[in-house]
Amino acid sequence: MGRVINTNEPGKRRSYHMRTIAEIVRALGQKQTIDDDVRDMCATIVLSLRDIHETVEESIKAWEKRNYWKKADDFQEQWYWASQTADQLEKLIREENWDELPTMMMRLYPRIADIEINKSMRSADDWVGNYDRLLNV
Repeated sequence: MGRVINTNEPGKRRSYHMRTIAEIVRALGQKQTIDDDVRDMCATIVLSLRDIHETVEESIKAWEKRNYWKKADDFQEQWYWASQTADQLEKLIREENWDELPTMMMRLYPRIADIEINKSMRSADDWVGNYDRLLNV
């Protein structure tokens, strides 16, 4: 029997979610009003940030098993912003404090600024319904 190779590594999933966030932030910049699409997009950012946090936890556990404590601590510190931003954005969404959305996106922007987007790879189908999904969690 051959070796089982997991191609869905935490780093790949983190990159996927970071790109998703970058594309959504770019698309949000073109929106003029808060509509269902904007709500779904913001909810998708929250869900992506939560998934990023899960991948960080996976990586940390793997490094701690090998006694790479310093590396695990540094990595956790480097990505702490993801769960913190998810909490803040979720609070904004639940309280419908949409006036704060531009400020929140400006705080998020430096984290995604180095992601180059020549062509959008995500479609609106990727986030439709995520607002309801987030509120029902």
